[in-house]
Amino acid sequence: MRLPVTLRSLFVQCLAVLLAVLLYRLLGEVFSYRPSLGQIALAQGGIAALLSCAARQARWWHLLHFVFLPAVVLAQRMNVPASVYLAAFILLVLFYWSSFRTQIPLYLSSRKAWDALTALLPETARFSFVDLGSGVGSVPLYLERRFPQARFHGVEIAPAPWFISWLRGRLRGSRARFVRRDYTAVDLAEFDVVFAFLSPAAMPGLWRQASAQMRSGSLFVSQAFPAESRLPDHVVGQGEGTRHTLYAWRM
Repeated sequence: MRLPVTLRSLFVQCLAVLLAVLLYRLLGEVFSYRPSLGQIALAQGGIAALLSCAARQARWWHLLHFVFLPAVVLAQRMNVPASVYLAAFILLVLFYWSSFRTQIPLYLSSRKAWDALTALLPETARFSFVDLGSGVGSVPLYLERRFPQARFHGVEIAPAPWFISWLRGRLRGSRARFVRRDYTAVDLAEFDVVFAFLSPAAMPGLWRQASAQMRSGSLFVSQAFPAESRLPDHVVGQGEGTRHTLYAWRM
């Protein structure tokens, strides 16, 4: 059974700490050299980044693993107040509310992907569009200006991104509707176009949901992560890199 990404990351950090301690002892006993705490923290970060690469985690995980322990050591030396740690923890919880359960981190799509998505949508017809895991609302707000006849919705479960998307919509006078909800509780039959930029772990369940609920003729689009059960009917932006590639299925 494949471990959730959060547990794998915890395992990587713990193993890297163990290897860094062994390196410290090896340097002391064999070469009579005692590295400083900062040096050991950097070594642990490098080991963790290499282990993350070996585990084939997403590239951004490599950087997180590398800087985690050095950042902790640096904060300790700077005598950062405990309230700062508490504020950082609360902020992370608000942004990554259910990532441990859903295995879906906060991915922000790019302008290239938005333009590619635009090419898949009908220019004149009225249609309803939902962005599952809408983050800070960029996709519905961007598309709304180009498709004034369409109705746009965003679904996000994490409190902070949802609030940001709601606030952006209000400040712009947008007609897009942003709701704070688990996308698995949404009836996809209500929409003509379903868009998602989630994670590989979420795709099997989302594909089953889309296959069971979406109406015949509706469009399902996934950014970066294809469904393994069926080849896509359209692939857009493949030459722009994996993160910008859109996979589309006519249901």
